[in-house]
Amino acid sequence: MRGEGLLAGDAPLVVMLSGGRDSVCLLDLAVEIHGVRALLALHVNYGLRPEADEDERHCRELCARLGVELEVVRARRPEGAGNLQAWARELRYREAERLAGEFDVRKIDPAARAHTRVRARGGVAEERPIPSTADARIEAAGEAALTAEDEARIATGHTASDQVETILYRFAASPGRRALLGMASREGRVVRPLLGVTREQTAAYCRARALRWREDASNDDERFARARVRSGVVPALRAVHPAAEENVLRTAKLLRAEAEALEALIDAELRDASSIAIERLRSLPPALARLIVIRLAENAAGTFVPQAGGRVAEMLALAERGGRAELHVGGLVAAVIEGGRLSMVRLPPRD
Repeated sequence: MRGEGLLAGDAPLVVMLSGGRDSVCLLDLAVEIHGVRALLALHVNYGLRPEADEDERHCRELCARLGVELEVVRARRPEGAGNLQAWARELRYREAERLAGEFDVRKIDPAARAHTRVRARGGVAEERPIPSTADARIEAAGEAALTAEDEARIATGHTASDQVETILYRFAASPGRRALLGMASREGRVVRPLLGVTREQTAAYCRARALRWREDASNDDERFARARVRSGVVPALRAVHPAAEENVLRTAKLLRAEAEALEALIDAELRDASSIAIERLRSLPPALARLIVIRLAENAAGTFVPQAGGRVAEMLALAERGGRAELHVGGLVAAVIEGGRLSMVRLPPRD
């Protein structure tokens, strides 16, 4: 972990702490490598299981033992929140982003430190109102630029075991090469320092360090697709070949490297432009044309629009008719063909 550098440096670090073996291992490593200064653990108590309060208590005790500041967020799932796991994931990442943002403000403007959240080591955050005289300074500080290395990072406990399950789940649920790339070790603020070790290794680490952890029975609840992958698909692949998991991980690593080469080709074609000449698009290999259309659509949408790549032939056919044409390509994005060029525009949300 020290060699990878994801936990090192002076940038503040928010560690997402569930109380399970992986996050307990991660927090202990963060203390060892990063140090407790500008280190904060985040635990979200969703209140969904009878054991939730015991999980929270365990996280408090662990943080008190390690000398780490802890923020506990208690939440209750609102009516009509939809997919349970998606709601929980969105909540914890939103809270982690909020805490990382607070660290950024204080790094840009140390004078704002006295007016932001106050925490006790090993305790739960206490909210202090921000005096109105500080509002303008904090807002201005938030607009200042930090480099990627200075920004607060958010560390998650995803392991190689999670990586395999993620790839297999995405492969089954969402077509396209992106599904096979898995999780990156760093995406924006988020760092995943444990992607090189397995769930069994984090457990061994915790036992060696006399660190207790909590077990979440919902991880094995086969009502959830991820649990079915873990209990059914992974063992089945292991029965086919004992190195199945290692081979999945190696394949993902190779594909990620190849994806970087493809991204460079797309960059060279677009040269930061938001459109491409129809004739140039027509002359490209179909795979590259498809990737360029996806990039334009996703730049317009600000999110994934992989289905746009399947509409290239329709766009070229529309261009042959001349004049201006539009084609809805999904993800609230439309392709616009005008003046011999293809561009993408974001559509307003539907009522």
